[in-house]
Amino acid sequence: MAWNEPGNNGNDNDPWKNRGGRDQGPPDLDEVFRKFSNKFGGLFGGKSGGGGSGGIGGAGMTFILLIAAIVWALSGIYTVKEAERGIVLQFGQFDRIAEPGLRWKMTFIEQVIPIDIEAVRSLSASGFMLTEDENVVSVEFEVQYRVMDPRLYKFSVTDADHSLQQSLDSALRYVVGHSRMDQVLTTGRELVRQRTWDELNKIIEPYNLGILVTDVNFKDSRPPAEVKDAFDDAIAAQEDEERFIREAEAYAREIEPRARGQVTRMTQEAEAYRERVTLEARGEVERFEKLLPEYLAAKEVTRQRLYIDAMEEVLTNSTKVLVDVKGGNNMMYLPLDKIMGQTGAGSQITLPSKNDINELRKTLGQSRNSTVGGGNDRFSQDRFNNGR
Repeated sequence: MAWNEPGNNGNDNDPWKNRGGRDQGPPDLDEVFRKFSNKFGGLFGGKSGGGGSGGIGGAGMTFILLIAAIVWALSGIYTVKEAERGIVLQFGQFDRIAEPGLRWKMTFIEQVIPIDIEAVRSLSASGFMLTEDENVVSVEFEVQYRVMDPRLYKFSVTDADHSLQQSLDSALRYVVGHSRMDQVLTTGRELVRQRTWDELNKIIEPYNLGILVTDVNFKDSRPPAEVKDAFDDAIAAQEDEERFIREAEAYAREIEPRARGQVTRMTQEAEAYRERVTLEARGEVERFEKLLPEYLAAKEVTRQRLYIDAMEEVLTNSTKVLVDVKGGNNMMYLPLDKIMGQTGAGSQITLPSKNDINELRKTLGQSRNSTVGGGNDRFSQDRFNNGR
């Protein structure tokens, strides 16, 4: 049964009545807030009585402001990394560049934007482009750059990275449009890369982007897929041509020193032969000049001596000896080569003595009309003397 239902025998179960029977209404919210205010006001030097005005005193307000100032000052401490530079904005306007280290800024007044100036960044550009000879090629390029001036990089243009991207695409299309397809695909890739780099620097220079282009890479260039097989064959032929040229150059480098060596050797041999012939001729002249006075002094003896020396020189190199018998038509034939061949390795050959040789010389000297070779050719000392 509810507490205020009729017919409860006069016992109203009012929750706002205490057991003593005294009426008590619901608590007043103003009273609750006033009590809380009095308690906290006492902590900061305010009056805590019910008759006081409440609120925070001057000392409490100073303490709060001091705490707030400390928190505000600590919140402005920041660190700039070694590879970064900080752009400090004061009320949104550029104020200064913060160097690496521990720094402080005014919170809510200044803002710091860190910019990495040592990192190498990269952008790429690609697409189908028209060449000078009206062919279409697919080119992919990449540029690497670093930030040099953080202020220019951030405020010279709206977006420096996007501006560099557009500049790279423009420079690449300009260079490819002024190049032949063979240059872009094969032999002229390095030239196209260098020209693109130069053209890119010319485009971004007036904008003062605050960046430095460190490298430009020609990543890929290929013809359209429809004609790829034909271009592959053409490139293979060009590679074969270059290979043959290198092989020919290597062969030339191998043959040329050898030929030069042969020329040098032949030249030296010719000079040595000339020197030898010249010296022999001079020796013959000197020998003749020394022999002439002897011949004039004793002609017969000198002539005989010359004849004997000549015959000795001839017979020394011969393996056959013909000896004319004095006073007869028969000749003695000594086959020395056969005699030496029949003689064993351990046998000794008895050479003629000096007296025998002199006797042979006398015999040859006395036989002036001896026949050699069966009588067809007569060789005599008189003909020898006439020839001398």
